Amino acid sequence: MQNQDQEYLLNHVNPILEQLALYLVKEKPDNVTQASIEWLSVTGAQIENGLHHNQHFHNDTVESSDDTESDEDDYELYANNPIRPDRASVSAEVYGIYNKKTNFKPKIVAKSHLQIQKIKEKLAQSFMFSELDEHDLRIVINAMEVIQCKKGDIIIKQGDDGDNLYIVDEGTLDCSKLKAGQDSIHLKTYKPGESFGELALLYNSPRAATIVAEENCVLFSLDRGTFNHIVKDAAIRKRERYEYFLAHVELLQELDPYSRSQIADALKSKNFNIGDYIVKEGDEGDIFYFLEKGEAVATKVLNQSQPAQVVYFYKEGDYFGEIALLRQAPRAASVIAETPCTVVYLDRETFKRLLGPLEDILTRNFKKYEKYMN
Repeated sequence: MQNQDQEYLLNHVNPILEQLALYLVKEKPDNVTQASIEWLSVTGAQIENGLHHNQHFHNDTVESSDDTESDEDDYELYANNPIRPDRASVSAEVYGIYNKKTNFKPKIVAKSHLQIQKIKEKLAQSFMFSELDEHDLRIVINAMEVIQCKKGDIIIKQGDDGDNLYIVDEGTLDCSKLKAGQDSIHLKTYKPGESFGELALLYNSPRAATIVAEENCVLFSLDRGTFNHIVKDAAIRKRERYEYFLAHVELLQELDPYSRSQIADALKSKNFNIGDYIVKEGDEGDIFYFLEKGEAVATKVLNQSQPAQVVYFYKEGDYFGEIALLRQAPRAASVIAETPCTVVYLDRETFKRLLGPLEDILTRNFKKYEKYMN
């Protein structure tokens, strides 16, 4: 093999195939070919874009993956954003089957008991921290700093390097993005309980947007080192699990991978046992559900003198709860777990923001319930 061919394999083929192999080993899909095609079309393409953008940097990165000064081997999967050429020590986390971490000494930032309780509450609302065990959660809480911000303060700026993620405790913040040849575009308003800044840490990419305090705010900040050693693995695993699931939800086929990744980040999960009510007929509806695992049935009282009857069956990948959200009405039916079930869900505001483009499809799909609505 010629040197040019070897260089091509090293710089263009190996980084993608290594990550694909990790993905397949972890997920163990029944249809390897189809799963590989889906992975390559989304994540593989994103890795390739990053390689093209940072071609001059790749050789240093590959060499760094052989660093022996480490206490732990770690599997990482590269996803949505290109790596930064000016962070060799951090970008080395991305490439290679076995990623190395330097020795990590958890830091402890003094906080009041009240602040610790508030951090715990906010972490419980964030998708990135929901799969941490008690030990790791305690390390994260100890490392977090309390940041006081004034109205107009720029917390992160589009294009800058990112060394911290933030969780909003008090106040609201404006998130905007500047696109070439356009004015700044408002993306969303961050409210208490929400987090931002994690993308730059997850994928070692520049800040994707600018976030400014709309009023005096209190934030909890977590540094890159603690995030990389404690949070990152769990966050990536969770995102990939949900992205894989959402890619197979028929409703979401019209969305691009980026839009599905936004939904994946916003999802929360809940388990139900056989016979549990996931939703109850007549209750107020503020949640939209996807059935990730298990089977469920919808029941409805069709005759006040008779028990509720089964009117619909749900399988993995199906969704429900949209009628109450779109019509601003109480739940039209109950949904009961037929087997042990895992659902992932979005609240009303997130549903409107992320699934708004699908409202016409959701409304058209009402026909499957029509004969039971009256």
